[in-house]
Amino acid sequence: MLTQSEQIDHLKLSAQHAGLLLPAVALPESHHIVIGRMRLHYLDWGTKGRPPLLFLHGGGLNAHTWDLVCLMLRDRYHCLALDQRGHGDSEWEPTADYRFESQVADLEGFIDKLKLERPLLIGHSMGGFAAMGYAIRHAAKMAGLVLVDIAPEISTQGSLRVRNFIALDRELDSVEDFVERALKFNPMRSRELLRRSLLHNLRQLPSGKWTWKHDPKRLSANMAVEQTTRKDQINDNAANITCPTLVMRGSRSDVLSDENAEKFAASVPNGRWVKIEGAGHTIQGDSPRRLLDVLEPFMSEIGL
Repeated sequence: MLTQSEQIDHLKLSAQHAGLLLPAVALPESHHIVIGRMRLHYLDWGTKGRPPLLFLHGGGLNAHTWDLVCLMLRDRYHCLALDQRGHGDSEWEPTADYRFESQVADLEGFIDKLKLERPLLIGHSMGGFAAMGYAIRHAAKMAGLVLVDIAPEISTQGSLRVRNFIALDRELDSVEDFVERALKFNPMRSRELLRRSLLHNLRQLPSGKWTWKHDPKRLSANMAVEQTTRKDQINDNAANITCPTLVMRGSRSDVLSDENAEKFAASVPNGRWVKIEGAGHTIQGDSPRRLLDVLEPFMSEIGL
């Protein structure tokens, strides 16, 4: 776990690496909330009373993946980043219930309990699926929807590569071993930044080894069937997503193709898509500046 001083240094270094001019550096408040029977953790960057932005991470990641983006936006918006069930510092579901419907229900409970009015949901990968599910039911109460390198239809090969990265050899001898593996998976990343980022997503075992924070049971044997069911549910109800919708696709991504990004953007009443040059699947980590360059005009256009 990073100390507050280390977190601030990490944010400064991340901004420098991304070519971003930081505002005054602040750290988020860390909170826990009970939704249904689940204890969920979230980061609140402030500022209350401003338009709410709810950030949702991808599978195997956690709320800290949005740190730099939230810091850059917190002076104008109320930025919140949720650790979804089984991830980060949120509770692992005792019965391994990580179904699409359960993740959507968590969002419904979270937004209702915090009384977030007209939120903009920004979801990466797994978080994007949950955001789409929420939008199908509640688009009229949303300011908009932003999908970060995700749509209902994705590349099987690319998603399997991500799954293998986070599922294989969960226990390694050191943080450095995870850094080496992560650099092989995504050579675009800075070693120094990656090491500090990984400390938000790793925990040390009593044996001295290190492992991921997320629950390994969320990767079920029935995942292929669940993915097909989820894809069909979203596609069949895409017309219900009436809020302004932006699909971002990383130009180097092997998870989302141009064709599938364009297809989904065209299937919703008020959708568009954009390609983020130089970024892979995790756009907020690969190119936060380009993500902000697209996100901020979109928010301005929809009145945020």
